[in-house]
Amino acid sequence: MTSKTALARKGGTSGSGGAERTDAMPLRYGDDPYVWACWLYYEDGMTQGEIADTMGVSRATVNSYLADAREKGIVRISLDPARLASLTVAQQLKSHFGLVDCLVVPSDESGRPLIERLGVAGAQALPSLLKSGDTLAVAWGRTILSVGEHMKPAALRDMTVVQATGGMNATFAYTPELCAAKIADTLDARCVNLTAPAIVASRALRELLLDEPLLKEQFATLEQANRIIFGISSLRPNSTIHTSGLLEPTLLQHYLAHGVAGVVAGRFIDEKGRPVHGPLDDRTVGISLDNLSRIGTRVGVAGGFDKVPALLAALRGGYINVLITDAETGRGILRADGAVGVDDKPQPRVAEKRAPEPAGFYRTQVKKFLNKPNDVIEEMMDGFLKAHGEYIQPIDGSYRALVARDGPRKGKVGLVIGGGAGHEPCFAGYVGKGLADAVAVGNIFSSPPPDPIVRCAVAASGGAGVLFVYGNYAGDVMNFEMAAELAAEKGIAVRTVLTTDDVASSSPEDRDGRRGVAGNFFIFKIAGAAADRGLTLDACEAVTRKANARTYTIGVALEPGSMPQTRRRNFEIGPDDIEIGMGIHGEPGVSRERMRTADEIVDSVMDKIFSELKAGPGEKVAVLVNSFGGTPMMELYILYRRVAQRLAAKKIEIEAKWVGHYCTSLDMVGASISVFHLDEELKDLLHHPCETSALRVN
Repeated sequence: MTSKTALARKGGTSGSGGAERTDAMPLRYGDDPYVWACWLYYEDGMTQGEIADTMGVSRATVNSYLADAREKGIVRISLDPARLASLTVAQQLKSHFGLVDCLVVPSDESGRPLIERLGVAGAQALPSLLKSGDTLAVAWGRTILSVGEHMKPAALRDMTVVQATGGMNATFAYTPELCAAKIADTLDARCVNLTAPAIVASRALRELLLDEPLLKEQFATLEQANRIIFGISSLRPNSTIHTSGLLEPTLLQHYLAHGVAGVVAGRFIDEKGRPVHGPLDDRTVGISLDNLSRIGTRVGVAGGFDKVPALLAALRGGYINVLITDAETGRGILRADGAVGVDDKPQPRVAEKRAPEPAGFYRTQVKKFLNKPNDVIEEMMDGFLKAHGEYIQPIDGSYRALVARDGPRKGKVGLVIGGGAGHEPCFAGYVGKGLADAVAVGNIFSSPPPDPIVRCAVAASGGAGVLFVYGNYAGDVMNFEMAAELAAEKGIAVRTVLTTDDVASSSPEDRDGRRGVAGNFFIFKIAGAAADRGLTLDACEAVTRKANARTYTIGVALEPGSMPQTRRRNFEIGPDDIEIGMGIHGEPGVSRERMRTADEIVDSVMDKIFSELKAGPGEKVAVLVNSFGGTPMMELYILYRRVAQRLAAKKIEIEAKWVGHYCTSLDMVGASISVFHLDEELKDLLHHPCETSALRVN
């Protein structure tokens, strides 16, 4: 069993939300009275009498809980892992960040959308945090609307709900007005809206509006709020802050350049939770971060692994003191902040006795073949062009914008790809006849700026339009979108397909929010073949989107990579740990687990892919087993062996396979597995001839 955790003893309660409750149990979820009784009895060693006092029930009820728990399958030899994990993570989050309360939604294999599960949890928790006469400020977003949609009437009186930010003229359902109205209606509360836009045209206009008597009265109500509920927005391309249309590309570029990690109630914060000042400061109508911080109960509701940096920033800044999230996100937050002992399920930790390492064994720096670290991209591209000049050449002498020697032609759709350096042979290695026509290259793990992308669009254009295909990262989206606008001004029609194959980075219902990783390989191949065959721009876009939707990738890291400029590891990982779901820039995975055999690791990856891959017996797939840069071919073939066994067991046929270095992460030790679900059209395009420095299909 796990070591004892500091829990509330006699007199503990659940769910009041006052600041005096920092040692109380985390909020319950679902039928967690059973889980709590089992936790306190089996894990914390309480007697049934102590449990009865702690939970505020009779001893007979506790006895019934413990008996029923066995029948429900919550208790076997140990507590049900998924439910217990959520309680463990809640305790760790409370302790690590000093939260008043924490509700962690257990893992759910039913396939219900995460936003719905968070909405149910928030709807259950919120009434227990409120008292009659409270003034509740409500921010906006998809998760907050879900909370309102799942709330049930509560026995509260004289409640006021006030909109925390100004309104917006939008077609989506989760506007500030609708979120506040939905929650107010359920609570039978007075609803106070801010009758002004969230963003106005100028500081002078904002001052004029705030001087209006009606808005003064509404803001006076907002300043009286003693509770607030809000979501956390990341800066990913399909985040709420993007889809709301509030940000123009130039404004977004400013905030990204100044290190924004997340958005809280329309205000921007960096990774440490500090406000990021910018052009919207004096144009935003709504609660300020200072005023938000002064509210007694600050409920943050958000989940999804892409939200980890934003949630961590909000926690570091002290904007949240009651957190509602999911178990995987909670573990990701703890790992990202360096919390120790984060595990999927509590198990006894026995200190391992290790032989002392010899003097000088541990190195803090990594050896590399370098001249000047700051010249690494230019020198690499110079060498690449000297080695592969028969396929590719600079545009206007630039090493950051390259075009295929035998690619663009009149009447053909041009294919432009691109991204940061450090993933070689991706992206420049996929430029050539039958594949990409041009590539824009950025700094290490950084998006190329708009100018070289525009040059690529012009060079690739044959009069039939240009297709942009690139990974779903905020910087890439911003710069490629700006380049598309500039290309349109030159008369070039541009379409865009974002690659989103990383299964680990977001839930299935949020497929559009996933990262693009090594599965880029298949998506580029299909787009290039479609363009080379003379398909129209519409048809090229459609088949590329289909290829993206049928590509599934998960990466596993054993050791971190290292940057040329620092020659130090990008992150830390224990000697016996692995990271499941690792991104190609060193982004954390979905879980950090103990090292296992190669077959066990592949089984874990394939099980996740099979949960989404809808291929049946006799259907065909293509497989990519890709090194992150530091894993040798010997080990990649061992991985491929097990992938082939798992597919054969399901009678799924492997039509084509690639094993090697195709989309790396500098020198990171690890690998990714991509499975591409084929139909007849995709199979035909996959076999279409191409010839580049990294890929040749005859």
